[in-house]
Amino acid sequence: MLISGGEAGDPEFNDPLLPHLLDAIARCGEGSRIELCVSFIRQSGLVLLRGALHEALARGARLRVITSDYLEVTQPVALRELLKFDPARSCALIYQSQGNRGFHLKSYLFVQHAAQYLGQQVGQEGSPAVLGGQAFLGSSNISAAALTESLEWNWSLRAEPSGPSEPHRSLRQLAAQIERLAQDARVVLLTHDWIDGYLARYRQSALRELRVLTGDHRSSAEQLREAPIPNSVQQEALMALQAARAQGHKRGVVVMATGLGKTWLAAFDVRQMQAARLLFVAHREEILTQARQTFLHMAPQANSGLYHGQQQDEADWLFASIQTLGKSRHLLRFAPDHFDYVVVDEFHHAASPSYRRLLNHFKPRFLLGLTATPDRTDQADILALCDNNLVFERGLALAIEQKMLVPLTYHGILDDTIDYAALPWRNGQFDPHALESAFASQKRAQHALSQWRRLRQQRTLAFCISTRHADFMASVFQQAGVRAVAVYAGSRQGRQAAQEQLAAAELDIIFSVDLFNEGTDLPAIDTVLMLRPTESRIVFLQQLGRGLRLYQGKERLVVIDLVGNHKACLYKPQLLQTQLTYSPTHANRAMPLAAGCFINLDPKLLPLLALLKRQQQPTLLETYQILKEYLGYRPTARQTWVARLGEQLRFDTQKQGGWFELLAQAGDLGEEELRVLNRHGDFLRAGVENTALNKSFKLILLLALLELDGLREPPTLAALASHSRYLFERHPELARLDLP
Repeated sequence: MLISGGEAGDPEFNDPLLPHLLDAIARCGEGSRIELCVSFIRQSGLVLLRGALHEALARGARLRVITSDYLEVTQPVALRELLKFDPARSCALIYQSQGNRGFHLKSYLFVQHAAQYLGQQVGQEGSPAVLGGQAFLGSSNISAAALTESLEWNWSLRAEPSGPSEPHRSLRQLAAQIERLAQDARVVLLTHDWIDGYLARYRQSALRELRVLTGDHRSSAEQLREAPIPNSVQQEALMALQAARAQGHKRGVVVMATGLGKTWLAAFDVRQMQAARLLFVAHREEILTQARQTFLHMAPQANSGLYHGQQQDEADWLFASIQTLGKSRHLLRFAPDHFDYVVVDEFHHAASPSYRRLLNHFKPRFLLGLTATPDRTDQADILALCDNNLVFERGLALAIEQKMLVPLTYHGILDDTIDYAALPWRNGQFDPHALESAFASQKRAQHALSQWRRLRQQRTLAFCISTRHADFMASVFQQAGVRAVAVYAGSRQGRQAAQEQLAAAELDIIFSVDLFNEGTDLPAIDTVLMLRPTESRIVFLQQLGRGLRLYQGKERLVVIDLVGNHKACLYKPQLLQTQLTYSPTHANRAMPLAAGCFINLDPKLLPLLALLKRQQQPTLLETYQILKEYLGYRPTARQTWVARLGEQLRFDTQKQGGWFELLAQAGDLGEEELRVLNRHGDFLRAGVENTALNKSFKLILLLALLELDGLREPPTLAALASHSRYLFERHPELARLDLP
């Protein structure tokens, strides 16, 4: 039977090969063998077949693929994809043409073999008897165009178990020829190392093809200069990531100051590792959109998509929000090893339950956490989620010294228009309604306007406490003749339009709530006005970071911060001093700030800061409650310990009777948890909280048990052993420490 190609719906040619192949694959199960022998494979075609092939292997079929490097048409990313099939039931081979012999085969064979053959492994010699099957021979390689729309002629031959002998003879002849080809000296087993070597040839071939298609005959070096290339910081980070993987690490965190290009780094590393399938996770839609644009700028032909939760997206590069993918029902749609590379942006959010579910579920070849977390205190817990593997770190000071970011001048201005001490303080933060009412006053607005006029540059971004506060401030500035707008979710002024107007100097200032805190590029900003108190070091530095990017004509960032009489103001001078000081050889010695940076504090602030520092330090329970309010979920003992350590305070649960009793006093234990505490409190204190763990395998076993939810439903010994081994392999340093 002739299959004439074309696409469904075409009045003349509407018989594409893909449905026929999918039907043949669906018939394959235990005892079946699938032989794909094609000149080249493109990722666009392989994605159309891979789901059906995985299902066939799960039913007991065996798969062998033979393709070639002929003319360097086969895509490396497609070759990586072939290695994701079950290695016990599949085999991928490469015919190395070496430029001196063509390889034009396009055959697809699906056969049921005699019972005595079923014990043989894929790739073994021998020509088994054929019980039945189907073959397709013709002109179609594995590409989307060839399988779904191009005019391709392919001949189909079917042999039924009790049918005529001639089709059986033809299938046996084809099977024998494929076996003969598999034993050829030019055919080698496909491995990641072979693909790494093929990459260089493939890239040169892609440039030659581009010159033919476009008539552009510039040198390869000239064309490569126009392609996205990593900056010096990204190059250092890429080398560190490659070294980490070579050491056996499967997860790692990169800490880079806002403005150094963390998303671009991830894109470059995906290209460096030649990952076939990527998952990029963030908590904001705009971050996902920008990230997708960045990745597509590097690889415009990539098959990418946004995951909206309706079904498993077939995109190879998938961008998903944690709000959707963090739910169990969505995670379970993906096999743990579905993705080769997982990127978690703004990784300082990763300690939350939804992120933990995602991190526990996926087992990619590599997982990268990206963050601009300000200091070790904040990093401690998130590092644990990436096996305590800090791959690379580049802070503000060195980035400014290397002229990757502009220097900054910080002005801490006393805000004496509000008595913060009189505002209600509940659960680790100011009462939002009281704070909003106090902030929306003419006296404070005029104070901010006066200081802004004295210190500002050309383009300002101001951070407000609420939408009402943003509207109020914009109105006051407008009445004073300033070109100002308020921008937030649902505001009259669109964010994109406001950004463009500000960059074009058609606006002087944008008042925002939290839309610009993170994940937004605003290089034109040269002044940041802080009109809201924040207890979060992360948020504070993110707001600074909005204006640190390089921009034509911008020499520095000016930060104007209204500082009130509250303990939340204490950390800012010390944090800035730490962040803007770089000393590679004298870490504990007072050093000057990075070149061009200044910290200016209103002299009226100095007595206030001294007074606040002498005030009573928070109790352990108060620290816990403040941390819980900031995180938005119940913090762990480790997180609370790190928070106390950052404030140079002791972490001592004896007054409460133990960590679990502290949770009970905070009202954070449910009824079931309280019953467990009442019944097994002594064990939890002595057997868990205070037990001695002197070998890594104990912690690995406990972690595996927790990640498998084994305390609720005991896992099988095989499952526990398998997951323990996976966790152990993620910590290569443990093998060096604990194994002889």
